[in-house]
Amino acid sequence: MSARIPNSKEFWITPSGIFKGELTLDDLVKLDLEGNVVEGFGRPSIEWPVHAAIYRVRPDVNAVVHAHNPVTLGLALAGISLRPITVEAVMVLRRIEVVPFAFPGTDQLAKLVAEKAALGTRALILQNHGIIAMGANLYEAEAVAETLEEVAMAQFVAMVLGREPPVIPEREVELYYKLYRLG
Repeated sequence: MSARIPNSKEFWITPSGIFKGELTLDDLVKLDLEGNVVEGFGRPSIEWPVHAAIYRVRPDVNAVVHAHNPVTLGLALAGISLRPITVEAVMVLRRIEVVPFAFPGTDQLAKLVAEKAALGTRALILQNHGIIAMGANLYEAEAVAETLEEVAMAQFVAMVLGREPPVIPEREVELYYKLYRLG
């Protein structure tokens, strides 16, 4: 995970090699957008280039969550796209982009992520890897990550039971976006 103060050119990120469930504030590492350590003692996550790339192309994003959602990833590996089958999918996820495979921690992955993030999406699926959720703050980014997995699970269950889950009609999605002035 990472977060920044709005419009900042620096961000805090979780360290590499430490169990995330027991992190303290002292464990976090502050980086600039070029990956230079500004504050902290640990080694930043190997994924720092991805986080920095998102912050460079998305001034509206102040938090990034990278996770390994198993059902979301399983559907992506099977070539199945997540669809707007729940209200939450429409409200929280909006549009989901798939990023082609590149090894974690590489400039290639950061470039591919930046290209897809620049499209304005809040959710990315990293092919053969995991997900990236983006938000104005950590609560929003975490909600995106959780909603991805909830929608994937609901879609998977319907498919296992032999049913194609009905999607929310496009006209309703468009109306929702107009009512709430969403792009």
